[in-house]
Amino acid sequence: MHSLSFPSSCSALLPSLFSFDSSRLLFLQPKKLNRLQSHFFAPKLVSFSQTNVSRYRAISVSSSSPPEGTVSVVDFHEKDWSFLESMEIDSTEHNQEIERIIKAGEISESSRVLVSISSEAFVDRLVESSPSQLLLIVHDSLFTLACIKEKYDKVKCWQGELIYVPEKWSPLDTVFLYFLPALPFDLDELFKTLSLRCSSGARVVISHPQGRKGLEQQRKEFSDVVVSDLPDDSTLRIVAKKHSFELTQFVDEQGLYLAVLKLCKQ
Repeated sequence: MHSLSFPSSCSALLPSLFSFDSSRLLFLQPKKLNRLQSHFFAPKLVSFSQTNVSRYRAISVSSSSPPEGTVSVVDFHEKDWSFLESMEIDSTEHNQEIERIIKAGEISESSRVLVSISSEAFVDRLVESSPSQLLLIVHDSLFTLACIKEKYDKVKCWQGELIYVPEKWSPLDTVFLYFLPALPFDLDELFKTLSLRCSSGARVVISHPQGRKGLEQQRKEFSDVVVSDLPDDSTLRIVAKKHSFELTQFVDEQGLYLAVLKLCKQ
């Protein structure tokens, strides 16, 4: 039996959260967990414990065989992604901005949607407002993915870097890059990957509900997470065109950054 321990105030997950059923499996990126020697780690028991959490949330992944006790397999520290939730201000203006971001994705019930590095609140709004055929959440945070999976069993979750997401979920119709500055690779590499994984006419939505001013404050406080900037329109156009994307909408205001790109390849 395997177990995961997440320091969190989140309620305890159901034991059935993770299973060997491929439709309900939370995938762990092997690059992060190389000592597991596997792309798929399916713990049968997930538990939450209280601890003093500051800049990092410590996550311990272990394997145990009673009565011998617990044998540690992986010990690592998760970065603090709490600022993503603090972005979600409960105000009419902010709610309108989130609705604008979601609407830009033009999601239908047959859409295959990927969301990269988002807050739980954004996923909540997306699930409630925009039913889709597939909703895949990609995040570096195991804690965030576990909490999302607890609430939405049908939502797919994958831990790791966007460019390594398995092809089995392709083709994608809508991609939300909710927090692009956290992605540790350049735009050219990103759009090259998306051009291969998206359907013709697919939409890529890059956003920040607080704009550049909010991003600069986050960069000062979370420099280990915020590793790049939000691209200007000319940079986006040049890179996008190289990979058959067209910039169809661009908003760069004090309180909102929104760029929408459409894949035009046949």
